[in-house]
Amino acid sequence: MTSGPGRRLIPAYLVTGGRTRPAGPALDRLDVLVRADTELPPDTGSEQRRLCELLEPGALTVVECAAHLDLPVSATVFLATDLAAAGHLHTRPPIPSAGEIDRSLVERLLVGLRSLH
Repeated sequence: MTSGPGRRLIPAYLVTGGRTRPAGPALDRLDVLVRADTELPPDTGSEQRRLCELLEPGALTVVECAAHLDLPVSATVFLATDLAAAGHLHTRPPIPSAGEIDRSLVERLLVGLRSLH
């Protein structure tokens, strides 16, 4: 809780409001967050406002948001979960990477295409 250039005066654990679990289903670190077109209520916390402002131009993962906000990922999950539950954020899991292609299937497809000539 030291102050200095770029250092926060409020400890990051206060962002969670003393809770040990998020209010809704926990997000994965790589879940993608997108800002919803809703007005934030006046009692929205400053960290939640910062998160929404960060997402104005587009989507980011939870980990990227945590890095930009200089917060632990766990605290960012709490913020995002609360905002998503209130309808201010949309979340989606990351797009899974493509699986291994079965080489024999591709070879059979190639043989079939060549036989069409």
